[in-house]
Amino acid sequence: MSSTPAYIRKDVTFRSGEDTCAAWLYLPAGVANPPVVILGHGLGATREMRLDAFAERFAQAGIAAFAFTYRHFGDSTGEPRQLLSIKRQLADWDAAIAHLESRPDVDGTRLAVWGSSFGGGHSITVASRHPELVAAISQCPFTDGLASAMALGPKATAKGMPTLAKDLVAMVRGGEPAMIPLAGPPGSLALMNAPDALPGYEALVSPSMPFRNEVAARVIPTIVAYRPGKSAKNVKMPILFCVSNTDSVTPPEETIRYARTAPHAEIKTYDAGHFAFYLGEPFEEIVADQIEFLTRHLKSKAR
Repeated sequence: MSSTPAYIRKDVTFRSGEDTCAAWLYLPAGVANPPVVILGHGLGATREMRLDAFAERFAQAGIAAFAFTYRHFGDSTGEPRQLLSIKRQLADWDAAIAHLESRPDVDGTRLAVWGSSFGGGHSITVASRHPELVAAISQCPFTDGLASAMALGPKATAKGMPTLAKDLVAMVRGGEPAMIPLAGPPGSLALMNAPDALPGYEALVSPSMPFRNEVAARVIPTIVAYRPGKSAKNVKMPILFCVSNTDSVTPPEETIRYARTAPHAEIKTYDAGHFAFYLGEPFEEIVADQIEFLTRHLKSKAR
């Protein structure tokens, strides 16, 4: 006995600057002009690292989902590879919004953004800049670079300075970037070296898309200076903050403090770690809350 699929998935590309971002568009079966939520991942991650799991659930609930990979990573274009530019990533979000607003198979007037970790910080920034959005979700968000640097510790931060200096020279001379690991064991040189960081990343790696655990070190000062939580007060639409009570990367106290400044914030806390939300029971709990939130706000705005 055959069953009707709940959604179809399309491979999509869209232009961002001079480059092309790769994406998946999940369209719920039997739903004309569905609302759509855009999904962007965290620090150096690609859409293959469990964004598909969230997108599938949203599509099964009747909401189209658009999961994309930033320029310079995965199968999106952009040189040099593994360049984490906050400015360019935010431009990728803008380009994704513009792309969906122009598509005939979704309702571009009912758009939401969803970001996790570093992407959770981006979703706050993007929502503050796009008042036309209907809703936003910020999952275990990076909200304050200085607070995250303090959580990493001054010794760990100092370890990255020689690599940063080498990469800045390479940038000026047009040479190959000097790389720093995204995640590493405790005490190691990495942007994240909490005990759950490296195992957390490795648990999300897809065999279909090998993961490069490194980025150009020039991103270090921009990460420390990035404070997307400050934009929360300018988010005019409903925004759901999903916060880990035991977050080892993005201190929950800072996140909640910023979240409370958003005029229409909904805050939910969970006893799961920063990297635990993508799998098992923590995933089931958080995705159910997100589906309820998106259904309540996106479907109520039907034309």
